[in-house]
Order: sequence, then C-alpha cells, then structure tokens
Amino acid sequence: MATSSATTAVRSWRTAFLTLRDETSSLGGCPSVSQLLHDVLFSNLHSLIYAASDLPPHEVTSDLLFLLELVSNAPPRDGEDSTLTFTHTCHLVHGILQRVSFEFNSSSFNLILNSFQSIINFFLVKAATKSSATRFKPVMQCLETTRCLTNVYQGKFSPLEIVHLVKFVLHALGCSHAEFVCLYNSRATQRSTAESGKRLHRYSSLWEVQALSFTMLGEAFSRAGSSLPVDMWQSIIEVLRKVIDVIASKSVLGEDSILSSRFYSSLLNCLHVVLTDPKISLSDHVSGFVTALRLFFVYGLTSRPQFTFPAVGHKEVSPNLPSEEPKKIDHTPYRPPHLRKKDRLNIKQSKPQDHRIFSDDDLFTMNFMSSDSDYSDSDGSIKDTDSVQSSKVRVAALVCLQDLCRADPKSFTTQWTILLPTNDVLRPSRKFEATLMSCLLFDPCLKARMASASTLAAMLDGPSTVFLQVAEYKESIKCGSFMPLSTSYGHIILQLHNGIIYLIQRETHDRLLASLFKILMPLISCTPYSRMPGELMPNLIISLRARIEEGFPLKTDQTGLLVAAISCLTAALSTSPAPVQVKQMFLEEISAGSVEVDKRSGVLFTLLQCSERLASPAICFESLQALRAVSHNYPNIMSSYWQQVSAIVFKILEAASPEVPAKAWKGHVGNTAGFIGEKVVTAAIKVLDESLRAISGFKGTEDLLDDKLLDNPFTSDCIRIKNVSSAPLYEQESSEDIKESAKAFQSGSEQWSEMIEKHMPLILQHISSMVRTAAVTCFAGITSSVFFSLLKDTQEFIISSLIDSALHDEVASVRSAACRAIGVISCFPQVSESAEIIDKFIHAVEINTHDPLVSVRITASWALANLCDSIRHCIDDFAFKPSIDSNANSHLMASLTESALNLTKDGDKIKSNAVRGLGNLSRFVKYTSSSHPASLGDSRWLERIVQALVSCVTTGNVKVQWNVCRALSNLFLNETINLEEMDWAPSVFSILLLLLRDSSNFKIRIQAAAALAVPSSVSDYGKSFSDVVQGLEHILENLGADHLSAPSSFKYRVALQKQLTSTVLHVLSLASSSDHQPLKDFLVKKSSFLEEWFKVLCSSLGESTTHLENENNSVGNQKKEMISKAMRSLIEVYEGRKQFAVAKKFEMMDSGIW
Repeated sequence: MATSSATTAVRSWRTAFLTLRDETSSLGGCPSVSQLLHDVLFSNLHSLIYAASDLPPHEVTSDLLFLLELVSNAPPRDGEDSTLTFTHTCHLVHGILQRVSFEFNSSSFNLILNSFQSIINFFLVKAATKSSATRFKPVMQCLETTRCLTNVYQGKFSPLEIVHLVKFVLHALGCSHAEFVCLYNSRATQRSTAESGKRLHRYSSLWEVQALSFTMLGEAFSRAGSSLPVDMWQSIIEVLRKVIDVIASKSVLGEDSILSSRFYSSLLNCLHVVLTDPKISLSDHVSGFVTALRLFFVYGLTSRPQFTFPAVGHKEVSPNLPSEEPKKIDHTPYRPPHLRKKDRLNIKQSKPQDHRIFSDDDLFTMNFMSSDSDYSDSDGSIKDTDSVQSSKVRVAALVCLQDLCRADPKSFTTQWTILLPTNDVLRPSRKFEATLMSCLLFDPCLKARMASASTLAAMLDGPSTVFLQVAEYKESIKCGSFMPLSTSYGHIILQLHNGIIYLIQRETHDRLLASLFKILMPLISCTPYSRMPGELMPNLIISLRARIEEGFPLKTDQTGLLVAAISCLTAALSTSPAPVQVKQMFLEEISAGSVEVDKRSGVLFTLLQCSERLASPAICFESLQALRAVSHNYPNIMSSYWQQVSAIVFKILEAASPEVPAKAWKGHVGNTAGFIGEKVVTAAIKVLDESLRAISGFKGTEDLLDDKLLDNPFTSDCIRIKNVSSAPLYEQESSEDIKESAKAFQSGSEQWSEMIEKHMPLILQHISSMVRTAAVTCFAGITSSVFFSLLKDTQEFIISSLIDSALHDEVASVRSAACRAIGVISCFPQVSESAEIIDKFIHAVEINTHDPLVSVRITASWALANLCDSIRHCIDDFAFKPSIDSNANSHLMASLTESALNLTKDGDKIKSNAVRGLGNLSRFVKYTSSSHPASLGDSRWLERIVQALVSCVTTGNVKVQWNVCRALSNLFLNETINLEEMDWAPSVFSILLLLLRDSSNFKIRIQAAAALAVPSSVSDYGKSFSDVVQGLEHILENLGADHLSAPSSFKYRVALQKQLTSTVLHVLSLASSSDHQPLKDFLVKKSSFLEEWFKVLCSSLGESTTHLENENNSVGNQKKEMISKAMRSLIEVYEGRKQFAVAKKFEMMDSGIW
C-alpha cells in the first residue's frame, strides 16, 4: 500500500514538471506563468514535498532549478500573483530540502542565489507594505535554504562562490535595513506594554531575518575569511557599523523578547568573527563600536530587578526568577541540555501540520541559528532561557571588545576613560553602570565576569605600558570638574587596583581567580607607582600575602593559583623605583622580628616559608624569585635575613640529588614530590648571589680609568650615573645610612666566607651546567673590599676556580660566566697590580676569544678590554720569566693587540669591546723600540690600530662608534705618539668632527667633542688645528637648529652643550699660538658671533647651577679661568690683525667676569 502511494506521488511529481516544461515552452514568455504554476504545482504542494524523498536527488535538483529560474525570470503582472508564486516556491524548495540532498555545481548554486535574491528583493523592497506574515516567511525560507545548502556542502565551495554568498547575505541585510531602522526607533519610543504588543509579531519576524542573516554572514566569513578580498571585508564592516550605529543611537537597548536577544547574539557573534581577521585599520570604527558595545554590559539586568546578584568577590549565585516552579524529580537517564532541546523539537514537529503554511513561531523553533551548545547545565534551568540568552549577549559584547583591542590597540587606548571607572569602583550602586569593572564585580553570570576579566587583560597587554606611564593620581580633583587625561589614567589605575585586590581577597572560583592574577600582572608592570598614592603598593603586597597565607579552597588547582599569586607578588616587589613605603614596611617587619620563629608574620616570612616547600617545585621556585626581587630592590634589609636565606638555600642544595642522571636535570616536569630540579637549585643560587651583592654593596665593575676627559668645570655638574642591571638598586642615602651601610659592607666578608665554605662545594662541580653557571656568576658580584678581606687561600680558590672553569668546562655558558667574573675581578686595584694574576687571566680569556660561540666571545672580549686597562696599572712591575724569555712582555702586548684587532672583525657587541680594549692599550703602549715592558717596538702596530678604529666607525653600531671616540681620546693621551708627524692624524680629526656634527646620538657627539679637546697644544693637532677650530665654530653656531637626534637623546642635550663649550674654549685658548693666517682671518670674520656667545657665557657665570658651587666656588673660578684664557687668546689674535675695536670689547668682557 505504501509502495503504491509512493509510486503515485512520484508519477504526480514527474507529470507536474513535464507539464510545466511543455506549457512554458509553448507560452513563449506569456505573463500567465503564475496561473500555470498554481494549476500544475502549487495546487498539490503537500504531495510534491513528500514525493521528493522517493525521487533521485539529481532529478529533484534539476526540476527545482528549473522552477527557480522560471519564477525569477517571469515578469509579474499582478502583485498578489507574484506574492503567492514566490511564497509557494519558497515553501516548496524549503520543504523539499528538509528531505532530499541537492546535487548541484557552481552554476546551479549561483542560480539559486540569484533567484532567492530576486525573491528577497521583492518581499523586502517592492512589497514593503504587505503584512509581515506574508513577507518575512518566504524571506526566512530563502535564507534558511541557503544556509542549509552551505552547511551541507561547505567543503565544496570555491572562494568565488563564498564571495557570491556574502554578497547575497549583504543584499538581504541591505533590503531590510530601512525597515529595521524604522521599527527599532519606533520601538525605542514606546512606553506601554500594550503599545509594544501591537507590533511584537512584526518585530519578531524582522529579528529573525536580521538574526539569521548575520549568522550566515558570520559562518561564511569563518569559512573563508582569509580568502575574502579587502573590499568585501570592508563592505561587511560597513554593514555591521550601520546596524551598530542604529543601536548606539538609543541609550537603552530593547529587551522585550528572547528574539531580540537572539538577534543581538547573532549580530555580535558575526562582529566577533569579522574582527578576528582585520584586513585594514579599524581606527575609524573603534569609537562607534565601543559606544554601542557598552550598552550591552547591563543587557538583561536593569529591567530584571528580580535577579540575585552575587556578593562582590564571592562565588556566583545563579540568577533565578521568583516565578520559577519547583523542579520535579525525573528518574529518566541523564540527557545533555542540547539533546533535551532536540527532544522537545522532535515532539513538536511530530504534531500534524499543514505543510502549506508554517506559523512564524514554528519557523523560529524549527530552524533558528542557535547551536546545540547554547545551553549548558551551568546556566541554570531551561525555563531561565531569557536570562541565559541575555547573559550570552553580554558575553558576546565583551568578546567583541577584546577583538577590537587586539585589532587596533593604539586606537583602543582612547576608550579607556569610557570603559573604566575613575572613582568608587566598589560602590554597590555601580552594579548597573556600563563599565568593565562593574561587569567583573557585579554581573550574576560567571561567563560574563570571565569575559570581562579577559577583556581587561587584553587591554593591559597592549601598548598600555607606554601611555600609562603619564598617569598620575591627584586627590584634589572635584567631582564634575575637568580632569586631565594623565589624571584620569591615574584614577582609573587606582580603581583597577581596588577592584582587583578586593576580588582576589574574596573570590573562590578558581578560573576567575586565575584570570584576576592575569590582570594584575600587567597592571603592576605598567603602573607608575611613584605618582600614585603611597599606600597603594604596600596595600597590594599585604593583600597578596594575606591571600597566599589563606590559601585556596580547591585542592586540584591550589598549586597553580598559589604560584600565580606569588608571581604577582614578585612583580610588585620588582617595581622600580622601589617605593619608600615598602621599604618602611620591611623595616617594621625587621624591628618586630617577623622572621623569628615566635613571630610568624610578614611578607618576608611568608616568602621564606613558601620557599621551603620542596615538595612543590613550582611554589618553591616562584618564592625564590620573589626573594631575589627583594634582595635586588631592597638591598639594605638583606643583612637581617642572611641567616634564613643561607639556611634555606643550603637545605635546597642538600635536598637536590646529584646522583640523578644529567638528562633528568633538563627540567622537572613530572618529577616526583621529593626531587628538586635544576631550575629550583639555580633559583636558590641566584637568591644567594643577589643577597651577597646586596650585603657587600656591589654596584658594578670598579672602573680603573682615571677618566679626565669630561673632568672639567663645565661638565663636572652633569650627573653621569652608570646603571648596572646586575647590581642591587641602592637609593640615595643620608649620612647615617651611609655609615650603617659601610658597616654592613665590611661584614660582607663573613657571608662570603660562609657561602664559599658551605655552599660552593655543593654547586661548583655540580652535574647540571645551569647550576654551575649560576655558581660561577656569584663570583662576578664580589667587591674588591670583600675580596681582599678574605683569607689568602680563599682568594686563590676563587681565582683558580674561575680560571679552571674558563679553560676546562665543556659547557659554553659556564665558560662565559667565568670570563664575566674574570673581567670584574681584574678591575680590582690590588689585582691589577699583580702581574702574576693578570697573566693567568689573560691566558684564560684569550683562549675564549676564539670560542666558536658568540655568547662566549662577547664576555671574553669584555674581560679582555678590562684586562687591557688593568695592565696599565701593573706594567712597570711585569717580569714574566725574564731569565727564559726577555721579550715576553713585548710578546704579551703583541698578543693582546692582535687578539683585539681580530675581534674588531666580529659582531657589533664583540667589536665594541675590542675597540675599547684597543683604546686602553693605545693609551700606554710604546710603539718604538724600547726596553720598557709596554713596548711593541714597531710603529706598524699603531697604524693597524688606527686603521681598525677608522673602519669600525663606518661598520659599527652606535656603541661601537662611542667606543671609537673613547679609544681615540686614549690614543691622544699617549705621550709617546707625535700626532704632528702621523699621516693618519687629519683623517682621525675629520672623523671626530663628522661624528660631532652629524651623529644622531648625543652620547657619541659628547664623546667626540671630548676627544677633540684632548690634544694640549697646537702642534698636537698638527695640520688639522685650523679645520678643528672652524668645524667646532660651525657646529656651535648651528647647534640650536639641530633636529637630527631622536627624542631619547634630548636628555643629553645640556651635557652636549657644556662639553662643546668646554672644547671650543680649549681650542680658542690655543688660537693665538697658531701661525695659520687663514684661521685668524676666520676668527675675525666670526667675531660678532663669538662676542655674543661669550656674553651669554659670561652672564651664566652668575647663576649657581649646582650645590657644589654654593659650597665651594672653585668650580666657578675654574670656569672663569677657562673663559678668560680663551678671550685673552682672541684679544691677541684681533690685535695682531689690527682689529682693536673688537679686541677692546673682549677686554671689557674679560675684566667684567672677575
């Protein structure tokens, strides 16, 4: 019976389409197609839909394509006929697609899209006055049919077909946009529920069309977004922006139905997909998008006061409606929420229906864009669908904000003041304010709070570290008054701290806690605490300590959260400059004896306690990192904690297993609880190293250079601070603090002796190269006072250990660390006077300069440069086995020079050290035959050095060029070199003038000017004296018009002006000794400029610029002497050239400065 019925249905289908084809071929384009379709097909629509499943798919596809082409090409005569024709056609195609899989190619897919586009255009544009029931249903069926086809055959579409699909969806959105604007605006002005209900059906239909269109657009973009052309991406953005602008034009979002939530979700999800792959700049759209997205922060909350909001910071309370019915106990097997949804839909679809007419509600229920995972058990009961959908809208808006932030972080920074509060972040009345912190603190949905946290983390992870540096907090700002942007940022940062700290103290959800720590880390790094309230940093540290001590309730994630909390504490303790309030807090802990056993409190005690948790390597490691930060930033307190630090490090070293094979030391992922990996051991050694540096007063390499290049009255007041990253951060201290520090530094020898005797035997020959490297690095932090206060045997142990590591260790990092330590110790005055030690050091370092690894050659070349300077202090005492080889000293000088020359051909970092070494050698080496130990005996060495220095100017980077200037200064100081007779002298002076005039780096220009002032007589300048004077005058005259330098060099402008002044005065004071007449003519020509310059210079003498000049006027007198000497020289020049009037002016100025 069923077979007979199916056969009849198939026969009816084929008869109908054969008749249709025959009749249309005879009509010849006659406009009676609508009536023909009604008579042949649409009168029997129900049976045709069911017959399709019994036909071959290719036949069904061919017949439907014929139908679509016929309908779209037929010219309508009567509007009502076209409406019925298009409606039935859409219904037939949509119904058949539910039962039959189409078989089509590129051309047939384009035919379907073109036909549907014509139908959509008719209903949304030409038939805009029709009721929504007859207009929107066919449109929805066209869109759903297209979506179904693209979902089933998604892998078969070419990029061109995807572009056609996107254009089709954009056309549908464009056709419905005008009506969307009208309905949205009228809906926003309605005041009563009754008035709203009159158009609810129309809204629902429009929401469905818009929502499904945006869903399809997002799906199409996610499939082929990377292959879409830029103009297509821009068209999508423009369409989204139009809809977003309509939403943003109203201050309140419509929340009258689930359909509006569905529409907003689809819109925002589409925006999310598009923003994740930006093809052009979004700077023109960021502000508009942010304005609209803010409206969604409280979507579904303000109109539902019955929601239960979570207590700030506590585990969330799911929103519950008071009308919720008691839950019935169901003993059926568990079904996931998305499967329960399908069950309900299947039940509903099983009801008898008239397949010719679907209600809008059924249409929405059957084929809407929500995915099977839209619901989850954590979102509450299915009866809370409205609130669940509202929360999904809020989450989607927050995700779009993250996308905007990542797509255009620079433009997004201008939106901080809109998205974040500037005051009272914890006030309960702020729960409905559209800020990210309100979402994070008060939103009842955990997912929304998580999304808000992720957005904040994304904002802080961008260029915020740059623009937030201008932030400052001012309490005097009145409410409603103008607030500068820098002050706004300061208030925002403070409120971020307050909100995050509050949540960290009270939150119990593990994932949200982890997100909070991810926010706090970048927030700490980009906050200028020196311009924030003084108590902010101490409060942050105390709060983190309290949470660490309290622990976390979830055992499964307790370690991870504890590690994150300690990492944030490490970041807080690492901030520079170190806040005075934190130092005071530590001093109070010390005075209270917080580290003692009977008083177990304080930040340091907590860190020491956590660092002893050897069963948890991650916690132990992070705690050691924090202790190292304390040692580096607060060195003055470490002497009080040395015993505890030493004991903990020794405990860790003892607990480590040296018998473990080397492969096991490459990391401790998956280690057993009792195993201490190399990472932890290395961290412990670095804490020990940093503590010893803090206690010993280590401030970097102890320079042996008696640097007089910049030591003149004009540059003596320029503060030149050498920042050494490996040295602890010592603050400016009072006289009493200096005395206490000196006493502590003297006691550093006790701690060093303990470390060498107690700890070094466990680590210096350790199986792990990482541990050995850290051990050897410790020696690079010793000071000369501590080193020579140690026993002689201990000193020899240190030296022999370094030489042995540098020569015999197989691992490059260990050899590199040994060279670094050798470079430090070689600068000690007592060591530099020991020819024996220097000889051993040179041998070890020189071998490492030939190492194949760059990392080793860098530190070896640095040590070599230091040794070249150290030799100057002990060269007179050199006596290397004179009975065996009387030329050993010359060979040593030649070997050092050759090594440095070879290194000038290496990379810039090595080249810089090599140039410095050559400069140090060229200051004292004698390039003539002599019995002096520093004699090379051949002037060709000098020519090779000069040639190498000149070459490095053109091939080296900024640091190399600076060292070349410094090296030339040393070369000029060599009394055995007669510059007047050197052929290379003019080119050297020309190079210095070019660097002084054209370099974009002020530090290079300063050093070049200083080098030009080194020769002490006209003869030392040789034939270049006139060129040097004229070049310096030209540079001085044009200094104010210099725009070459980068902004980072501006802080050196004053120092450059003072050094240039000093150099010009120096050469002018020698001008009268020159016999070069063109030079004197030049000085006469420039007399007006020089007169004005000297007037300004003399007037500045009365201004006390430094504290030193207030106490002692010697600097001022030295300045006057230099100025007077230069003017007397010019007076002599002008009088010799018969310029008596000019000379008289200079005489008056000279007499006026005294």
